Amino acid sequence: MCRNIKMLFNFDPPVTEEEIRAASLQYVRKVSGFNKPSKANEAVFLAAVDEIAAVSARLLNSLETNAPARTREEEAARARARNAARFRSEGQTA
Repeated sequence: MCRNIKMLFNFDPPVTEEEIRAASLQYVRKVSGFNKPSKANEAVFLAAVDEIAAVSARLLNSLETNAPARTREEEAARARARNAARFRSEGQTA
């Protein structure tokens, strides 16, 4: 799946509408193959982003967990560590 789509569940502070919309936009871009749709496809592209954002918001509001909430800083540090390890290992095999 698209590496640019970030996990949105169980954060403190909770995810914002802007974060949900950004993830939805990335998803529609990936599925459609368009970074920016043509004028002919713009309306359906944006409608798909809106629909996916609405479904995603409902999903996130319905999910439950007993796990402690994550912080964005901790997740960013984990992502940096994963990327560093990935690029280190790719450089060794090349």
